[in-house]
Amino acid sequence: MAADVETVVVGAGVEGLGIARALANKGQQVFVLECHDRTGTETSSRNSQVIHAGLYYPQNSLRAELCVKGKALLYGFCEENGVAHQRCGKLLVATSDEEITKLEAIAANATRNGVDDLQRLSADEARKLEPEVVCVAAYLSPSTGVIDSHGLMTALEGHLTTRGGQVVLETTVTGLSQPGNGADHFVIETLSAGETSKLTAKNIVLAAGLGGTELGHMLSYAPGYTVPETYPARGHYYALTGAAPFKHLVYPMPQGAWLGVHLTLDVAGRAKFGPDIEWTDHVSYDFDEANGARRTKFEREIRRYWPGLPNDSLQPDYVGVRPKIYKLGEQVADFALHGPTTHGIPRLVALYGIESPGLTASLAIADHVAGLIV
Repeated sequence: MAADVETVVVGAGVEGLGIARALANKGQQVFVLECHDRTGTETSSRNSQVIHAGLYYPQNSLRAELCVKGKALLYGFCEENGVAHQRCGKLLVATSDEEITKLEAIAANATRNGVDDLQRLSADEARKLEPEVVCVAAYLSPSTGVIDSHGLMTALEGHLTTRGGQVVLETTVTGLSQPGNGADHFVIETLSAGETSKLTAKNIVLAAGLGGTELGHMLSYAPGYTVPETYPARGHYYALTGAAPFKHLVYPMPQGAWLGVHLTLDVAGRAKFGPDIEWTDHVSYDFDEANGARRTKFEREIRRYWPGLPNDSLQPDYVGVRPKIYKLGEQVADFALHGPTTHGIPRLVALYGIESPGLTASLAIADHVAGLIV
């Protein structure tokens, strides 16, 4: 029996839409199933909207490789398709002599990752670029930028539909299975508008972000393979009231898996700060001021590099939730792009733990995943 559709991608965030476009470009018939009423309402839109250069990630990791490749692809795609973006650059700052060793280690790691445009700055040189920033040393990353992720997803969807693909919204996947008797397809059970239905597909890509683990557990695998668990981590963002006196992004030294309370600008020049990190056992986008303690912590962290932050100038903005596949205190995990050679199921690719720099890497991730579907 022929499948209803050649390939189904579950999840219409930036990863799912990018993968669907890449597969449609290869001539495949692609449907994207999305449980929400819009594309990209979770991780893809609730982040810093930064195009990363590739500074922090371990050499030879998928994070490093796909970030560097994806950055070039993303800038090219934005320019060709009119997606709003700015190659504004980033200052990575050390605010004390004790942090200079960490600063130099990040720069050396970036070089190993193929980032060849970093510029070492003295404190005076950094102040010439950003007079409000106080530091003892810095690096300028000229290829760091910002992007309108909603515009990116709209463009990706447009490419997909032009090639005959479809995005089906408000459709929740409730079951995945493989019939016996050598059937060459998957059965996908869905719920939409209160009605259940079934769809068959030759290939499946699970790109559901925070819901990836739940979907992965619906299938049975060969002994020895375990679906990665997802551990949500909330991050709050505050917006700056009034005009921002900055032209570049400003990042302090990272603290473990957390890049610190950094300053980012959106494509309109609005400044925001964050995210912090708050491990949780559930997904919630409610902004928690923690009786003022969160704002106080943000102000303290920001004033390490911007002592001139005006009092009472931060306002709650939004909350994002990162789909991490490691626990608090564990080593940071690489992206998990699991194809048949990993889990043993032909024609299935599942993505887990796609957090930063997933937006930057999205088009490179799409090409990688498309290569796993043969």
